[in-house]
Amino acid sequence: MAKKTKKKETPRVNEELEGFNMNINSFGEISSSFSIDKINEFLNKNVDDKKLRDREEGKDEKKES
Repeated sequence: MAKKTKKKETPRVNEELEGFNMNINSFGEISSSFSIDKINEFLNKNVDDKKLRDREEGKDEKKES
């Protein structure tokens, strides 16, 4: 019985991440086609971090009495 080869489909991605590809080699190392800085910039712009919702920028953590 012959093996059927599966077509490698490319997933739908945001236009800014077009061409993004991640691979894991035999040693478990992750390699990516984009730099970590570019991925983090995209995530900061497009993903809401629920831990930081109530935090105000520039507010001092210590309140003076």
